[in-house]
Amino acid sequence: MQRTNLLLLWITVTFCLHQTRGDKTFGAIFDDGMLLLEAAFNVALKAASADPDNPFVASVIQTSPGDILEAEEAMCKLLENNVFGVFGPTKRGSLEQIQSMADFLEIPHIITEPVESQNRNWSVVNMFPHHIAYSQIFADLIELQGWTEFTIIYDGAELLPFLDNIFNMQDIDSEDKILMNIVQLPDGEDFRSQLKFIKKSGSVNYLINCRTEKLPLLLTQAQQVGIMSDDHSYIIMNPDFQTIDIDPYKHGGSSIIGIRMFDSSTEDIQNFITAVNEEVNTLSEGNIETAIEENGLTLDLALLHDAVMLYASAINLMALEEGANVTCDSGDSWGFGSSIVNYVRTIEIDGLTGIVKFDEDGFRSEIEIDVLEAMTYGLEKVGEWTLEDGFTETATDVEPAEKEGSISMKGKHFLVLTALSAPYGMLRESSKKLEGNERYEGFGIELIEELAKMNEFNYTFEIQADGVYGSYNKKTGKWNGMMEKIMDGRADFAITDLTITAARQKAVDFTSPFMNLGITILYKKPTKEPPNLFSFISPFSSGVWGWLAGAFVGVSVLLFILGRVAPEEWQNPYPCIEEPETLDNQFTLANSFWFTLGSVLTQGSEIAPIAVSTRMAGSMWWFFTLIMVSSYTANLAAFLTVESKFYAIKSVNDLANNPYGLTYGAKDGGATFSFFKESDNLLYQKMYKYMDEHKELQTATNDEGLERVKSDSENYAFLMESTSIEYMVERNCDVAQVGGLLDSKGYGIAMQKNSPYRQPMSESILQLQEEGKLTRMKDKWWKEKRGGGACADDDAGGGEAQPLVLANVGGVFIVLAAGSGLAVLCAFVEMLFDVWMISHKLKISFRDELVAELKFILSFSGDTKPVRHREPTGSGSGSSKKTAGKEAEGTDSPDLEDCEDRAPTPRSERSTHSHHTLHSRRQSNAVQMARMRKYSIRSGK
Repeated sequence: MQRTNLLLLWITVTFCLHQTRGDKTFGAIFDDGMLLLEAAFNVALKAASADPDNPFVASVIQTSPGDILEAEEAMCKLLENNVFGVFGPTKRGSLEQIQSMADFLEIPHIITEPVESQNRNWSVVNMFPHHIAYSQIFADLIELQGWTEFTIIYDGAELLPFLDNIFNMQDIDSEDKILMNIVQLPDGEDFRSQLKFIKKSGSVNYLINCRTEKLPLLLTQAQQVGIMSDDHSYIIMNPDFQTIDIDPYKHGGSSIIGIRMFDSSTEDIQNFITAVNEEVNTLSEGNIETAIEENGLTLDLALLHDAVMLYASAINLMALEEGANVTCDSGDSWGFGSSIVNYVRTIEIDGLTGIVKFDEDGFRSEIEIDVLEAMTYGLEKVGEWTLEDGFTETATDVEPAEKEGSISMKGKHFLVLTALSAPYGMLRESSKKLEGNERYEGFGIELIEELAKMNEFNYTFEIQADGVYGSYNKKTGKWNGMMEKIMDGRADFAITDLTITAARQKAVDFTSPFMNLGITILYKKPTKEPPNLFSFISPFSSGVWGWLAGAFVGVSVLLFILGRVAPEEWQNPYPCIEEPETLDNQFTLANSFWFTLGSVLTQGSEIAPIAVSTRMAGSMWWFFTLIMVSSYTANLAAFLTVESKFYAIKSVNDLANNPYGLTYGAKDGGATFSFFKESDNLLYQKMYKYMDEHKELQTATNDEGLERVKSDSENYAFLMESTSIEYMVERNCDVAQVGGLLDSKGYGIAMQKNSPYRQPMSESILQLQEEGKLTRMKDKWWKEKRGGGACADDDAGGGEAQPLVLANVGGVFIVLAAGSGLAVLCAFVEMLFDVWMISHKLKISFRDELVAELKFILSFSGDTKPVRHREPTGSGSGSSKKTAGKEAEGTDSPDLEDCEDRAPTPRSERSTHSHHTLHSRRQSNAVQMARMRKYSIRSGK
């Protein structure tokens, strides 16, 4: 049974080996994680498989980059699969190991790396152009550019052979000698020290040969140290120049020239990119959807495709069916290996990188190269290069020229000064190490970014380390800080919270202000005010209380007068007596005040107006009290619920008077301090004198002023720009802006006097203002970034309650006054009508009756009025007869008890009446007693 199993196993292995030997297997060794190379290898094999029944298959082994032992083991494993040849690897150490093994075993070895090709490596087929031909490209370009001096910047000693023809340029017997410097880039990612050394050397032309991953970083740092401007030129030797993003460098003004071996926009390249992306997606099990962007195909992938196509063509033309039948342990070599290599070097194909063919020495020298130049609108093909013809210029469509006389910033590089002053310029918070302009953020940083996009220029930021913006020293006659650097030309622009002043405007030019502001006061937030015992009077201002008191007195007196004028207000005090000798009036002066007071306090009184005029006046007063009481109640609720706050200062006048032991100051040497110094306002001069005498109250920075304001140990106020205060108040809830603006000024971007860039920069700032971008940027950096908005709801209560002033309730006073006037008119009409009726009835003079009535009204002689026109009350009189007749008829006869109830009790205060009045009352009482006796006899009692 055991022998049977062994036999079956042997048959199975033999069959599998036979099948494997029948396959056309291409081996490949790639670094770990190089899915792109493996995907490109697989795609190329599928395209090269002409026979679907016997296709080319891939046997790929991934090894650690540069690991020689793993590479050797991978080579041995591939040989077990009878491969036709080996592709890769890419790292120099493992690549050299595979070369030596392939040379010994006579296994064709196909590579795509830029390594020096030598004849001793006869088994190697290198698809990369020969280093002699490659260096000749750039020697011709240097000569074409007319460089008499340049600096070679390279990365790694393995790239030095690709500079052979460039080094030989110094040996040319010519009158014009070429000055050549050579700088090798260090390991790591910081090349600034080398670039600064190059800058100090005075060199302005640079030939760069470095790996693709280092190239963008090198260009960025060159921009940062200031060697990418109109005066500088670059030639890039990296063949993947077209794959990097040139947007950050295309506006710098430098001439940047590179090459390419294929055009990414062609249909064949785009189809290959799509196929590789699909293969990567398959290999990564969907974790990577897009590995190569539209213009991101690198030369090594294109060369690998061409290498597979070339080698597969040779295998097909040679009609080979079996691969190498050698192993690492056998010590034998493959007999067909040298034949395949020689045959490969004799054929040619049209690949992605152009015509692939080799010279008589087995090197790829006959290549066609496109020469590219970085323009403001992108990369532009400016010529072609071949080994036979050299450089040939091609016609290109160029952008329209600038209008005559216009000043363009396009393609230029500028050095921009800024300061670490939040929120205008700040260090970016990041867990990664940032370089160059990426280190900074803020309002000013973003503003320069927007201006650079609009005007198509490039820039590098430099921090003003000492934070000095610039002030004029009258003794030395010189400026310091940012102003000095701008004036000396050491910087092109300066942007921060730099105030435009008359003195600075004389020294430098400013753009239109990108922000308007003024000086104001930073102080502690007001504290809670202790309750006031008389806070109930707060709902009305003192003026309203005065008008209310005046209305109360005026309406009370008016009712008293109307009561005397209106006839209907004089009533019979004894209803049982039809012809009284006197009439009473309820609107005495005391009763009038009591009536109005009861209405104000919503309690009312027993006094009710009878005449139309008094009712009208009373109605107007009731309406007036309704509105006033309602307004008082509503505002009182607000005063009881809203916190009252104590303001130590409310304006700069309070600050100058120094209440409560306040001290104040400003930033020493800043624009705020200069404002008080130069002002001719007496108040501001007083404040400047105070600050000048108390140097200890001045601060070095605004942040120091903020800390002194917040400190509990001193009662300090700080004077500074309103925009800076707004920023601080958003993040420090215990401070606030106090008072209004003392002046009006703006922040601008400073540049040299008579700078040609002032107009385009100013126009761009105005455009940003019109589009609302500056407002959005301010909201972003003031209220959103870096803790902004923390105190946005701190005063959500809407502020303190305010007492009502006359303007709030003046309308109701007008209504009261109009109603009172109408009541007075109505009262006089009533009086005149009553006088006319009496004069007409009794046939007396209207004038005499009116004069008598007015004399009584104006005499103010009490609340009783004698009846001047009355019939005699003796026996036989009309009155007695009328009364007797009524009694006989039994109609209109008052009930005795009712009369008793309604008969008023004599009051002691009426003892002051005249003797005639007292005698009349006694007579009336006698008449009343007689009637009572008659009533008793008639009723039988």
